[in-house]
Amino acid sequence: MFSPSMLRRFFCFNAASSSSVTASSSSSKKKSLVFLGSPQVSATVLDALFNASASPGSSFEVAAIVTQPPSRRDRGRKVMPSPVAEYALDRGFPSDLIFTPERAGEESFLSSLRALQPELCITAAYGNILPTKFLNIPSLGTVNIHPSLLPLYRGAAPVQRALQDGVKETGVSLAFTVRALDAGPVIARERIVIDDQIKAPELLALLFSEGSKLLFHKLPSIFDGSAKVNAEPQDDSKATLAPKITPEESWLSFDEEALVLHNKVRAFAGWPGTRAKVLVVDNKSSNQNILELKIITTRVGTDHKIQGNDVNDITFVKGALVFLCGGCTALEVLEVQLPGKKVITATAFWNGLRGQKLKKL
Repeated sequence: MFSPSMLRRFFCFNAASSSSVTASSSSSKKKSLVFLGSPQVSATVLDALFNASASPGSSFEVAAIVTQPPSRRDRGRKVMPSPVAEYALDRGFPSDLIFTPERAGEESFLSSLRALQPELCITAAYGNILPTKFLNIPSLGTVNIHPSLLPLYRGAAPVQRALQDGVKETGVSLAFTVRALDAGPVIARERIVIDDQIKAPELLALLFSEGSKLLFHKLPSIFDGSAKVNAEPQDDSKATLAPKITPEESWLSFDEEALVLHNKVRAFAGWPGTRAKVLVVDNKSSNQNILELKIITTRVGTDHKIQGNDVNDITFVKGALVFLCGGCTALEVLEVQLPGKKVITATAFWNGLRGQKLKKL
């Protein structure tokens, strides 16, 4: 078990002595940078920062990492460091320079950060609110990689809400962090056209990858101060919000149109997923059983007519479970998952019914 002080202050492992990653404070030529991030997509940004800082002629070094405290995750529910902390430790980054405060306003944490005298902080899906006391520490400010075209989709779930809305174009923004939520001046944006099948995890990875490239392109101007001078203030009148997703939103209602449901499946992929309850009817014994299905992959159907006795019948057509939806539309479900089981194709699920009927609930 981990002691409370270890969980709150930093996650302490022995750093691998053979690693190429170190946090050197001896160089007076390099800018001191602190990285803040927590999930796996943030780890990809940190990887790019590590590699860039180790390249010949690099102008910066990663002086410290700030991430969410260790938490229980995965099926074993073991207490584990965040993906960013885990990755940094695997790379041999000093464990005493990985900070995991419960809140970024904790005075003990801020004192440690001040002692490092960072010139720039970079955030990528960190997950904690940064108070003014924090923002006043780095001399060049704090820059956030935000996976939307700000001022659109400010908030905790920009990628998920954009997919839920069915947007055809999105992107990533580099913006200075201010106290107001995702409202700071924008340094640069990168636009990306997306198709109607991409899911949130894939789009998140793509946007943070592009965001890393954008960051490295703009780092020289951030370091020389010109980025702050030229940054574009956001038009608050055009701002839209991307509130945090709740598990209660994961249920599908087939009264809605198929396109709405398809976009929701794409948006909520990964977590919390999308769910539906179906009724399995055995015509021979008249037994009925309710199943909870996690809907994994879908597409919008075309030209489906009612096949069966009523609109609640779920049919199987060309490798897809067909759910009739609102507005005379149809959702084709290609992959599903039963509780505690692996993802399977609609074909495998249908074959497992062995002739039993399936109905919507």
